[in-house]
Amino acid sequence: MEKIATDVLVVGGGTGGTVAAIQAARCGVQTVLVSEFVWLGGMLTAAGVAAPDGNELAAWQTGIWGAFIRELQQKQSGGLDHAWVSLFTYDPRVGAAIFADWVQQLPNLTWIQGQTPKQILKHQNAVKGVRFEDYLIEAKITIDGTELGDLLALGDLPHRWGWELQAEFDEPSAPVDFNQLTNKYPVQSPTWVFLLQDYGEDNLASEIIPNSQPTNTSFQGAWDNYGTEEFLNYGRLPNNLFMINWPIGGNDYGRGLNRLIESETEAQFLREAYDHSLDFAHYIQSQLGKRYGLASSIFPGNNAFALHPYYRESRRLRGQITITEHDILSIENSSVAPLPKTTTGEINATTEGSSEAIAIGNYPNDHHYPGEEFTLQPKSIHWGGRWTGTPFTIPYGALFSEQVEGFLVCEKNISVSHIANGSTRLQPVVMNIGQAAGMAAALCVQTNCQPWELSIRSLQEALITDRDAPAAVIPLFNLPPEHPEWLKWQRYYLDHPEDYPGDGNCFCQNFSVVKPRGNYYQGIFSCQGNNYQISLIEPNQIWQLITIYPDVEQKLREYPTGKLISVVGRINASGNWLLIEAIL
Repeated sequence: MEKIATDVLVVGGGTGGTVAAIQAARCGVQTVLVSEFVWLGGMLTAAGVAAPDGNELAAWQTGIWGAFIRELQQKQSGGLDHAWVSLFTYDPRVGAAIFADWVQQLPNLTWIQGQTPKQILKHQNAVKGVRFEDYLIEAKITIDGTELGDLLALGDLPHRWGWELQAEFDEPSAPVDFNQLTNKYPVQSPTWVFLLQDYGEDNLASEIIPNSQPTNTSFQGAWDNYGTEEFLNYGRLPNNLFMINWPIGGNDYGRGLNRLIESETEAQFLREAYDHSLDFAHYIQSQLGKRYGLASSIFPGNNAFALHPYYRESRRLRGQITITEHDILSIENSSVAPLPKTTTGEINATTEGSSEAIAIGNYPNDHHYPGEEFTLQPKSIHWGGRWTGTPFTIPYGALFSEQVEGFLVCEKNISVSHIANGSTRLQPVVMNIGQAAGMAAALCVQTNCQPWELSIRSLQEALITDRDAPAAVIPLFNLPPEHPEWLKWQRYYLDHPEDYPGDGNCFCQNFSVVKPRGNYYQGIFSCQGNNYQISLIEPNQIWQLITIYPDVEQKLREYPTGKLISVVGRINASGNWLLIEAIL
C-alpha cells in the first residue's frame, strides 16, 4: 500500500469535490484528489446531468461555476441553447474534458482514480486522512466530496439522514409527524440518467433496447401532458442527443432508499435503478419508434448510461450551522432570502453582525418522490421574462463541525435540513460550495488553524478577489461580475448585511456586461403580464423574449407595447424563446 502525505485531501471527484481540489491547488497547497470514476465533475458529467439548473442569471455566473459556463460556450460546438429545462446543455464528454484539463494544469494537484474510501484515519476527534484500497493518505485537511457523504459514515462523524419534523426547525413545509411519504421515501429519489440519440427517420440502424421487466407498465402516460416533442426537448443536447432525466413517471427510482447507506444492499439498489432506466429507454423506443436508440460512445465503456446515478440527497453533516427552509425562502415582501449573520460567540469574524455568506444559490425548492405530490413553500419570481428562483446564501458554518478537527464537506453532505436540501443540492450551488471549501482548506493550511478558527472575512475576501475565478458571496440581481463596482458592493454588504436590499438590487448604474454574439432580430414588442414577446417581421414568427442580463431586463420592463424593437440574441426552439443579449 502506497503512503502519501499532503496538505489537502479531497475524497470524491464529483461536482463539489472536483472544484474544491482545483481551488485548493490554485492557492498553492499540495492537494490530492481521489475519485472512484475516470471522469471528474459528478452530477455535471459522470452522472449525465449535462443540463445544470439554477444560478443562470449573469449576476450569478461567478467563480468556477461561471468559468465552467464560459469554457463550455467556447468548446461546445453548436452552443448551449438546446433544451427547455436549462439554459445550458452540452455533451457530457465536453464537460468532463474541461475538468480534466483544469486538473492537469496544476502541478501541485495529484489525481488518483479508481479508489473508494475504506477507513478514516482518526485520532480522538481529529481526522488525519483516509485509507483506500491501494493508498493510505494523510492530510492536514480532509474534504468529503463523495456523492453520499461516505466519510461521515466511515468516521462515525455527526450526521443526518432523512426527514426532520416541523418541531425541529419550525420549517413550514416539513411534516408534523412521520407518515406514509416519509417512510416510503426517507430521502429524495436518485435517477440513473441515460442518453438517447435520434438516428433519423430513414435510419433504423439503432438496436432494439431490451427491458428487464417485459410486463412493466409503470411508464404509461409519462409524457401525455407534454407531448412527444416537448418531452424530448426537455433535455435536448447538441447533435440530436437527449438527456433522459424525466421526473414524471420516468426514470426516478426510489424503492428501498435506505439501502443506499447499507453496504450489503447498496449494489442491489443500484442494479434495480439501472434496470428501471433501461426499461424506460425500452418504453420510449416502443412508443416513438426505432429511430430513437441508445446513444453510443458517450460515457466511458462505450455506454449510453451515466457512470453512476444522479443522487439528489446524501448523508448530511451536523455542522456548526444547519441551513433550514427559513434560510432559503425570501423575506416577506422581498425577492431575497436573509443573509446569514455572525454573532458574538460564533465563528471567527472580523466584526460582530457581519455576514457569514460564502456561496450563493437561487434554485426553487424541488423534491423528487415518484408518484407522490409534496407541496413546498414557493420561492420563485418573474425576472427577465421567465421564472427564476429567489437567491439565498450558504453560511460557512454549514461546511464543518466543531466536534471534528481537520475536516470539511463540500457536496450535498453540507449541514442542511432535508427540506432545504431541495434547493442547495443543485449543480451550480454545489460548485460554489466546493470552491469555498477548497479555499477554506487552503487558508487553514496556510494559517495553521482549524476550520472553525478561520476568519470568515478572510475567506470571503479570498473568494471575491480570487485571481482565477472571483466568486460572488452576496447575490445582487443587477451586479454582474464585470461591473466596475462589483467588488465594492460585495464588500459593503458583507460588512453591512442590515443594508441588504429586499429587491436584490444595489444602488449602482446598470452596466452592459456582454459583447453580443447572437443574431440580429427586429419585430413588434408586446408585454402580457410578466411575459415579453416579439412578433418578428422576417420571418413571420412570434417568440417569447427572455434575458439573463440586468441592463436588458430593465429595458424590457420599460419598453412600450406595440413599438418596433431591435435585438441581438439566440433562439432556442425547444423553449420557444429568444434569449436577448442586447436591445439596440
